[in-house]
Order: sequence, then C-alpha cells, then structure tokens
Amino acid sequence: MALAPPIYDLNLLLDSSLDEDRREKILADVETMIVKQGELLGVHDWGVRPTAYEVRKHKDASYHLIQFHATPELLQALGHSLKITDGVVRYRVIKLRHGTPPPPEQRPAFVATGDGADD
Repeated sequence: MALAPPIYDLNLLLDSSLDEDRREKILADVETMIVKQGELLGVHDWGVRPTAYEVRKHKDASYHLIQFHATPELLQALGHSLKITDGVVRYRVIKLRHGTPPPPEQRPAFVATGDGADD
C-alpha cells in the first residue's frame, strides 16, 4: 500500500511595511510555482503580528501559511526564490508527519497599536 505524499507547510513572514499589492504579488508567485510543480492544498493569511524577536530590524510581519505537496525540485526552487525576493523577512518549509491536525483558521487577535496600551 502506497503512502500518501507528504504535506509541506511554508511559513512565510513578509515585510508588513510593503504595500498590499507587493505582498499579494509575492504570494501569487509562490502559489504559481507550487501549482506548476506540485499541488496547492491551502493558503492561510494570519495577518500582521508581532514577531517573538526582532528579525532583520522588523518587529512585526505579515504571517502566511501555505500547505502543499511537492517534489524535491520544487522545494529547492522555492528556497532559492524566497532567499532572493525582497520583502520576505523569513520563511521556513516544514514536512508534516502523517496525522498532523490541520492548522487553525485564525486572524490576529492582537494588533500592536503603538500607543503603549498593549505593553
């Protein structure tokens, strides 16, 4: 009996100061790459959230989760593309174990206002 192909999670943190069109273009390019060489399973926009620590002088980022099936060639191409794309603060591709529950559908419960009330 053949095992189902593995599911990969792409956690993508984009610069929150980019205009919305640029962020959408980056996401569309990633999705296009996945559709051409793999299978897109889900796209989750978790909004702008503070990072746990400063990443490349960014205190917050626009968080996205993309789930897909992929070949090793697609994983390599995604890694190369995301490394050289301006506006990508950080990314991580994770191979999920079989039986991993689906990600939560959530929007940010907290958005930093900068007024000091949340500190």
